[in-house]
Amino acid sequence: MAGASKVFATAKAALEGVVFDGMTVMSGGFGLCGIPENLILALRDSGVRELTVISNNAGVDGQGLGLLLETRQIRKMISSYVGENREFERQYLAGELMLEFNPQGTLAERIRAGGAGIYGFYTKTGAGTVVAEGKESRVVDGHTYILETGLTADVALVKAWKGDTEGNLVYRKTARNFNPMMATAGRVTIAEVEQLVQPGELNPDCIHTPGIFVQRIIQGEKYVKAIEQRTVRKRSAA
Repeated sequence: MAGASKVFATAKAALEGVVFDGMTVMSGGFGLCGIPENLILALRDSGVRELTVISNNAGVDGQGLGLLLETRQIRKMISSYVGENREFERQYLAGELMLEFNPQGTLAERIRAGGAGIYGFYTKTGAGTVVAEGKESRVVDGHTYILETGLTADVALVKAWKGDTEGNLVYRKTARNFNPMMATAGRVTIAEVEQLVQPGELNPDCIHTPGIFVQRIIQGEKYVKAIEQRTVRKRSAA
C-alpha cells in the first residue's frame, strides 16, 4: 500500500497536529537568508507559546523569527548571533527571554551531532570563557576541551529552493546554511520550497537533503527575501 502523501496545501495545514505549547523548534536560515518565511508566519498564527527556538539568530525586528518575539511566543533562544534586533535585546535585558549562546560553528556541529545520533563532542572553542561555564571539560595534550551536546527538536522548519513530492531537497547558494543539518535533527521535519516537482525531476547528484529526513512539504509563496542591511557605495563624480 502506498504511503501517505508528504505534500500539504498550506503552511497552516503542514503544522497541524505537530505543534504544541512548550515545544522545541529548529528554524533554518542565516539572518534573513534561506528562512522558512511561510512556516514562520503559520507558526505565529497558530498561537503556540513558550517555545524554545534553535536558530542561528532571531531575525530582525518585524521579520523572520522577530515576528514571534513581537507576539511573545518564544521563551528561550539557542542562538549564535542576536544583533540587529531591538525587541530581542529589550526582552533579554528585561529578563523576559532566556538565551543560550553558542559559537556559530559549535551550534552547527551540535545540530549535526543531534541529527546523527551523537550525544556530544569535545571542542576547544569557548574553553576558558563564559561559554564553558557549567560544562564538562578535559585536558588533552595540554589543551582544554569542553563537552558540547547534540541538539534535536520536536519540529524542524527548513527552506529549500527545489523539492520533490517525496521530500528530496535542493538548496540554492547561501540558503544552504543551517537548513541541511536541521532537516536531519527534527523529530518531524517540515520543508517549504519555491519549486515543487515530481520524483525523478531532480538530479540525484544535486540533492542535498534526502527525502527520508522530511515528513511534510509545502510549496511556499509570496517570498519577500528581505536583506538585513544593504550598503551601497556612493557614485563617483562624473
